[in-house]
Amino acid sequence: MGHGGDAIVELMTDHREVEEMFARIQAMPGGGQELRDVVDEVTIELVRHSIAEEEYLYPAVREHIDGGDRIADKELADHAQVEKLLKQLEKTDTDDPKTSPLLQALMDEVSAHVRDEEENLFPMLRRSCSPEALNDLGDKIRRAKSMAPTRPHPSAPNTPPANKILAPGAGLVDRARDLITGRGRS
Repeated sequence: MGHGGDAIVELMTDHREVEEMFARIQAMPGGGQELRDVVDEVTIELVRHSIAEEEYLYPAVREHIDGGDRIADKELADHAQVEKLLKQLEKTDTDDPKTSPLLQALMDEVSAHVRDEEENLFPMLRRSCSPEALNDLGDKIRRAKSMAPTRPHPSAPNTPPANKILAPGAGLVDRARDLITGRGRS
């Protein structure tokens, strides 16, 4: 969850972890509890990652990159689509025939988002921000991930200041639920 390094290194490490989880999903022969455990793991990671980007990365994009508002708005729209898919997966039994197409849609959406960030957004950010600013942003992102929700909340605000106020409370409730149910401890 927290890897160290500047914001770009931190987020790219998250991307590699999610890709590894997707590879595990694709290698599974069917549904059942094993698939549910990996889907929960992916959900936890994607929600935490998204919250941290929404709280800190995209405001930095708006501030430091020419055309940053347009870029950040597009990234937020991508997150909203992923969050809807995660919510649908949360409600769908892993043996349901709808699970496979939902997982494929999630993997396609996330892969396109990752590619866009790594090929376009991150290079622009690296050119626009000092190493110190990127390191500070990395620290903020790690802190945000540690307090972020672990479940999708599609109707929650995704821009400051409301998201910074509400996300830690939702995160506390989600982590309490996870502790009670054992979710995320595979």
